[in-house]
Amino acid sequence: MKRSLLAAAGVLALSAGLAQAEGALTFPVGEGEFNWESFEALKATDLSGEQVTVFGPWLGPDQELVEKVLAYFAEATGADVRYTGSDSFEQQIVVDAEAGSAPNVAVFPQPGLVSDMAARGFIAPLGSETADWVRENYAAGDSWVDLSTFTGPDGNEDVFGLFYKVDVKSLVWYVPETFEDFGYDIPQSMEELKTLTDQMVADGNTPWCIGLGSGGATGWPATDWVEDMMLRTQEPGVYDQWVSNDIPFTDPRVVNAIEEFGYFARNDDYVSGGAGAVASTDFRDSPKGLFASPPQCLMHRQASFIPAFFPEGTEIGLDADFFYFPAYEEKELGSPVLGAGTLWSITNDSKGARALMEFLKSPIGHEVWMAQQGFLTPHKGVNTDLYATDTLKKMGEILLSADTFRFDASDLMPGGVGAGSFWTGMVGYAGGTPAEEVAAEIQSSWDALK
Repeated sequence: MKRSLLAAAGVLALSAGLAQAEGALTFPVGEGEFNWESFEALKATDLSGEQVTVFGPWLGPDQELVEKVLAYFAEATGADVRYTGSDSFEQQIVVDAEAGSAPNVAVFPQPGLVSDMAARGFIAPLGSETADWVRENYAAGDSWVDLSTFTGPDGNEDVFGLFYKVDVKSLVWYVPETFEDFGYDIPQSMEELKTLTDQMVADGNTPWCIGLGSGGATGWPATDWVEDMMLRTQEPGVYDQWVSNDIPFTDPRVVNAIEEFGYFARNDDYVSGGAGAVASTDFRDSPKGLFASPPQCLMHRQASFIPAFFPEGTEIGLDADFFYFPAYEEKELGSPVLGAGTLWSITNDSKGARALMEFLKSPIGHEVWMAQQGFLTPHKGVNTDLYATDTLKKMGEILLSADTFRFDASDLMPGGVGAGSFWTGMVGYAGGTPAEEVAAEIQSSWDALK
């Protein structure tokens, strides 16, 4: 899975009960432009003496951050909150659930496992009230309900989790000074992006840096391109059918999305090093062309993590910036966003577990992490001025402007496809194999798993 490619290694870690003294809170209650009213409302629930256990994938700095957030829940309710982090979360949560020793709340990096565990009766449904709340309070609310709705052991569908902490992938990175030097404007539609690409070539520039290399995971950056193109050429329901293989990879709509990627990646004039360099260029090296003198490329489509591979000292917003990977104006599909996020689910029901889910709905539950680092939210009730950096605020605004949000498709597909034939197939396509042939090979691998 792509998430694990960038995850830091770690060992199982168990925190002590979170500090409940107000003096230990990162932001003193009542100070700053936080929604303290939502914190005060939490005090109506008295959980004194009740332990609430949370298990998730975060270790190291991320563990410290989530514990700082949970400390506010502990302070308001009196609960003894204990967070456990593991780099083997996906395997361990299943073992714990089967053994009857699951935590009250589990933090799932991907919704696919939630679907499996919900069907086995290991996750408590949250009901229509939560679904209605998400539709009302999250931007692209229907999308978040769809992504958290699964079939329970009784055969009925319900919401089995709440998304909290989201990542954005639909971004194009560029150097503002370069754009200014050539008089380029930020494109507001896919039509304008394609026109800009041609204008750059006419001016003697190379528009794009694209690299698919990633060791044993080579090819995954191309799957992100295809996923973004599916969302920009088809209704969200078609994307969902593709993810579940209700429509095959050989469907003309999927083949078209692959070729939309090829529009950029298989044109020698469009890509630094020519189309032949796409598959062999490491994704970590590919954005470096933005900063060469003279620039080897002017745009790079990649997720929010890519600045980690920019030259040391690069200041986002000044030396480099990003814009939303735009949608087609003529297709009238709104502003879709591709990304990922964690789904918090109740795996051992209790009063405290239910109260924690209510905390995740509160603005303060989001704002405390927003004001630190590495957190984005689609919650429409938060104060976006609290984001720790202008970069996070800008990404947050992209989320809040989304009409549709969809999870990374390859991470939802069976491993042999999403982390196998889809990756390798896209490498072949970048190298010149026809899209129809690539699609047929990927579909054959999926059929073999059935």
